[in-house]
Amino acid sequence: MDSKTTALARIKDSGLRITKQRRTLIDYLCQQSNHYVPVTAVDAHMRTLYPGMSHDTIYRNLKEFAALDVVETEVQGERSVVKIQCDYQHPHHHHFICTNCHRVQEIQLCPEDFFAQQLPGARITGHNVELYGLCADCAQTQSLADK
Repeated sequence: MDSKTTALARIKDSGLRITKQRRTLIDYLCQQSNHYVPVTAVDAHMRTLYPGMSHDTIYRNLKEFAALDVVETEVQGERSVVKIQCDYQHPHHHHFICTNCHRVQEIQLCPEDFFAQQLPGARITGHNVELYGLCADCAQTQSLADK
């Protein structure tokens, strides 16, 4: 099942109605599936298509989608960003984010056990690991430009 179909199924199964606006929001995020999108850009896109739609409605839908693991949210610098869930089987995962093209790649390994071993007696209640750098394509392009 693709991301869009899975997202819509989760939304419907939660009891939320699949409105035209929610479908459009999911479509937009699926088009950006390999990138985080600033929430302000999502808001601007939706309000262009649906001028009567309030900021609160857009943000509430994103918050509901995050609670359903339909989208992933994070804060980058001072801005909130969102992307469609990239792994519905394993909603807890980590990312490598290219600082040049902003492409997001999923990292399969979770370092929580590594950190837990260094904190005997502590109870870890959450974590977030992201790696930043140049993806293979951007690194290769930069290497060629440096020659």
